[in-house]
Parts: sequence; C-alpha cells; structure tokens
Amino acid sequence: MSSTVATIERDGGAHAAPAERRGRAKTVPAEERARRISYAPDLDGAADPGEIVWAWVPFEEDPAQGKDRPMLVVGRNDSDLLGLMLSSQADRADDPDWAGIGSGGWDREGRASYVRLDRVLEIGEHDIRREGAVLDRIRFDHVANQLRGRFGWI
Repeated sequence: MSSTVATIERDGGAHAAPAERRGRAKTVPAEERARRISYAPDLDGAADPGEIVWAWVPFEEDPAQGKDRPMLVVGRNDSDLLGLMLSSQADRADDPDWAGIGSGGWDREGRASYVRLDRVLEIGEHDIRREGAVLDRIRFDHVANQLRGRFGWI
C-alpha cells in the first residue's frame, strides 16, 4: 500500500485525557450510522474524514476499561466524530469485519493495520488525544467502498 500522506499532531495531544473524559466514546453498528462518506482531510486543527486520530476507547465487554487507540475518521454525527478503530493484530487479516489498510505514520513500529468495518465509534472531538496521520485517498476509498457495499453508506 502507498505511504501516509502526512503525519500531524494536535496541540497537547500527547497527554493523557482527563479521567472524566475516558469512556465517553460509544460503539454502534455501522448500518445505524450510514451516511454520505467523502474524503476531506484538512490540516486545520479539526478532525476530518481521512484523518487517523487517537482517542481513549472503552472496551465493549467492560466500558469502565479501555485503551488509547487509533481510529480512522469517516464522518460526523452533529458535534461527534464517527470513526473506525484500527488494530495491528495480524489475525484480523482473515476477518470479514476488518479491512487491511497497510502501514502508516500512526504506528511507530510500521506494522500493517486493519480497520473494523462493522462498528462505528462515536466520540466527541474534544476527547481526541492526538492526531496520527492522514490516510491516502486510495486506502480511504477502499474503506468507504466497503462501508457503502456492506452497510448502506452513500
């Protein structure tokens, strides 16, 4: 896959989120958030579709716990961002709910990453911890086409 377009960071982004903000992200089935999807990264300080950002994401099995993880921004729901979480676990390669996007500046070790298609993270923009990279258009379109074909996104 092609390389990352840009690696960027938000002001204060490398610091831990305050405890009261942790766990505010929620996950919903992808078909419940189906909407128009378009590639629109803009290095203006706000997260936009096509950018990979980092946020504290609660575990589905125990929302009181979670971890800092990257997510690909794919849209907005009012003031919240809609994103797809990333994983570098190689066993995701054969899972139909995950799509490979290759490696990029969001992973310091340069590992291949996979984006989860069937669950959308909904998180307030103020809960973003830092921004990691801009995904190139070809890889974003690959993800967008899977959301369109499987979950009714436009």
